[in-house]
Amino acid sequence: MNAKSNIDNFLEDFELYGENLAVIWKDNSYSYSYILIRIDYWRSKLEFIQSGTIVGIEGDFSPEAIAILFVLIEKNVILVPLDINHTNKNEKKYDIAELQLIIRIKNEDDIEFIKREAVPEKHDFYKLLIERNVPGLVLFTSGTSGEPKAALHDFSKLLSKFKVKRRALRTINFLLFDHWGGLNTLFHILSNGGTVVIVENRTPDYVCTLIEKYEVEILPTSPTFLNLLLMSRAYERKNLNSLKIISYGTEPMPESLLKHLNQLFPNVTLLQTYGLIELGVMRSKSEDNGSLWVKIGGDGYQTRVVDDMLQIKSDSAMIGYLNAKSPFTDDGWFMTGDSVEQKDEYFKILGRKSELINVGGEKVFPQEIENVIQELENVAEVTVFSEKNPIMGNIVCARVRLIEEEDKKLFITRLKIYCKQKLQSYKIPVKIIIDETEQYNARFKKIRSL
Repeated sequence: MNAKSNIDNFLEDFELYGENLAVIWKDNSYSYSYILIRIDYWRSKLEFIQSGTIVGIEGDFSPEAIAILFVLIEKNVILVPLDINHTNKNEKKYDIAELQLIIRIKNEDDIEFIKREAVPEKHDFYKLLIERNVPGLVLFTSGTSGEPKAALHDFSKLLSKFKVKRRALRTINFLLFDHWGGLNTLFHILSNGGTVVIVENRTPDYVCTLIEKYEVEILPTSPTFLNLLLMSRAYERKNLNSLKIISYGTEPMPESLLKHLNQLFPNVTLLQTYGLIELGVMRSKSEDNGSLWVKIGGDGYQTRVVDDMLQIKSDSAMIGYLNAKSPFTDDGWFMTGDSVEQKDEYFKILGRKSELINVGGEKVFPQEIENVIQELENVAEVTVFSEKNPIMGNIVCARVRLIEEEDKKLFITRLKIYCKQKLQSYKIPVKIIIDETEQYNARFKKIRSL
C-alpha cells in the first residue's frame, strides 16, 4: 500500500461527509467540503514542490494548515512539523532535518515560504523513502537532556491504520502540532467523520468553555493539564456532561490524581494511552477507570519484556534516528526504555530506565515516590530527582509545590512521617525543597482566579 492510496481514502471520505462539520476553529465552523476546496487550492499553489523535498511546516492546527498538510503528504514530501510558538528553538531542528523549504503559517492569510540551501548529500534514510516514492515524517524528541533526536518515519505506514473505521466523536485537539499525538488525533477524527475542535490556548477555563459550548465528547490530554484542571476547579463552573472519554498520556499519571478524577467524573471513561515518537500511538485499554494497568498493542504491534524492560515490534516503527544510534535490537525490537510490571496482558509503566535512581545499589523509581507525596493534602505538584552522595552514591530529593502557604518545617515533617508509612527507608526523600518560584506562584494565582 502506498501513501497516495491512503490520502485518496481520506479524500473519498471527505466527499461522503460533505457538509458535515469537520473543524471548529476560532469560533468558526468548517465543513469537509470546505477542507476539500482548500486542498484543491493548495494543490495549485504548491505545484513547485517536488516529491522527496524535505519540507518544514511551522504552524499550529487550523483549516489552512490541515489543507496544506494533506497536499504535502499527497506530493510524497518528507514532512517536518514544527510548532510556530517555538520558532526561536527550531533553528537547530532545521539543520538536523536538512530542511530545504519552510512553510511558516503565521495566520490563515499570512503564510511565508522560506527556501534553504540544499545539503550536498541527503541522509541515507531519506534516500530509502525517495526510492519508495512515499512521504516521510520527521518527529523530534523533547531534547530535555541534550540535542533533540529526529525520528524518521515512512508516513504511509503510519497513515494505513486510519483505513479502519471507528466511532466519529467530537474531539478537542489538545495535543501539539509537532507531536504525533496531536497529528494522530487529527487523522483519526477526520477519517471517521468526526469534528475537531481546535484550541487557541490550553488553560483549564478555556478548554472547559469549549467542551461546554461545542458539546465535546473526547478530551485527549496530559496528567499535568488534568492536575491543573482540578486545582483551578474550572470543571465546577462549566457543564462537562457531554464528555464521554478523557484519554491521558505523554507522561506518568499519579495514582492519587487518577482516583480523584474517577470520583469527579464517574460517567466518563478514563483511558490511558501509550505512544512514542518512534512507534506512533498504539491502541490501548485500561484495566478499569481507576487502574494504571493498561493493555497496549493491537494489530501490527507485538510486545515483550526483557529484563523488566518493555520492547515493541511494529511494521510502522520509525526507520531510524537521523542523528543518533539505533534503538532497535538485532532482531528488530524497539527498546522503549520503560521499566514495567506485567500481569497477564496488562502492563504497568514504572518509569524510564534513564530516570532510575540508584541508592546504595537499590532501584528507586521517582514515579512511585511522587505518587505517595501527591496523596498528601495541600500538594499541588511534586518532582522527585537524585543528587550525588559520597556514601550512598545517590540520594532521593523532592521538589514540592504547595496549593496554599504552609509552615515549611511542619510540612516537611508531615511529608516524612507519611512517607515512612508508605515507603521503604531508602526511598524516603532526604532533601525536600518547597518550590516558591515567582513563575510558579504567578501561574498558580492566575489558575486559582479563573
